[in-house]
Amino acid sequence: MRTLLTGIFGVVIGAGIVAGTGVMARGAAPQTVASQSCGTASAPQMRTTLYFGTARPKGSVSELEWQMFLRDEVTVRFPSGLTVWEAEGQWKGADGSVGHERTKVLLLVHPDTGTARESVQALMQRYRKTFDQESVLWETARVCAAS
Repeated sequence: MRTLLTGIFGVVIGAGIVAGTGVMARGAAPQTVASQSCGTASAPQMRTTLYFGTARPKGSVSELEWQMFLRDEVTVRFPSGLTVWEAEGQWKGADGSVGHERTKVLLLVHPDTGTARESVQALMQRYRKTFDQESVLWETARVCAAS
C-alpha cells in the first residue's frame, strides 16, 4: 500500500485531547513536546498512526481477517487502547497512474520506549507478511496526552 497523507487533524481520545507539534519561543531554540512540560493534567507520549492497505494481489483483506489481526497482533501489544477508522488511500504509481485502496487507519498513543517502537515495527512486518503487502505507511509524533 502507498498512501498520500495531506492535511492537519486533531484527535480526541476518551476524555483526553492529544495535540502534538514543536513549540518555538521568541529568541529561543525550538522545543519538542517531550522536552517541555506537558503540565499537571497530561504527560509526554508518542502518537503513532499506521495506514494498512487492504488490497491484495488476489482479493482484499476481509473485515474478519482485520478483526483477527487487531485482536491477535495489535491489542496484545497495545492493550491500553487504540482507535481505528476506515479511509481511502491514493498514490501515484511508477507508470504515472493513480491508484486507490481501501485502508484501515490505526492510531496509537503510547510511551516513547524501545518496547513500544519494536511493537510498532513488529505490527508492520506482521501485516505485510500476513496480507502480502508491499508496505505499511506510518507516522509518529511527540504529544501531550491526558486520560
